[in-house]
Amino acid sequence: MKEIDACGLTCPEPVLKAKEIIDTKQPNSISVLVDNVASSENVSRFLTSKGYLAQKEQNGENYLITATRDGKSTTEASMPAPYKSADVSYSVKNVVLITSDKMGAGDDTLGRKLMVNYIKTIKELGDDLWQLIFVNSGVKLTTSSSPVLAEIKEYEDAGCIVLACGTCLEHFDLMAEKKVGKTTNMLDIVMAGQAADKFISIG
Repeated sequence: MKEIDACGLTCPEPVLKAKEIIDTKQPNSISVLVDNVASSENVSRFLTSKGYLAQKEQNGENYLITATRDGKSTTEASMPAPYKSADVSYSVKNVVLITSDKMGAGDDTLGRKLMVNYIKTIKELGDDLWQLIFVNSGVKLTTSSSPVLAEIKEYEDAGCIVLACGTCLEHFDLMAEKKVGKTTNMLDIVMAGQAADKFISIG
């Protein structure tokens, strides 16, 4: 079994270390030790996307993810899990990156109202809304106190891939408050930008 100690590293570094081992060694089993929730979720999801059966256990403040191959072909598992959305057919793949819980600068109260209006209005993209990614203070919109939580859940239920930056959630101490979407990392965001037909940044 290949073992990786990624304690002290923030996402996406633990995922990148696991990716390097898998790409070069293709081990049948691998274990990754991390020291934060965001990394544990991102590593687990990444290993699953690569055809492994992943198990996670917590020991104090650390998390050990152990994984073995589950027999899937590398073709099946080659695309990271967040990008699979078999129930929706996209003519155009639009990614919307929400970088703040406010839109624009000048007046924060106005900015929050504008962002709420934007989130409620992007339904007009229809099935072309492929991914909705929240980073920095934008992750606050995925939590229990979000004024647009219901709308974001509706987008996810309709097939849109909703992702919230794990490093950002940890920074604002909001990991436990996230109520919609998958925890993501910078590797996912970079890959989403590469695969998208249009990448829209709002904040």
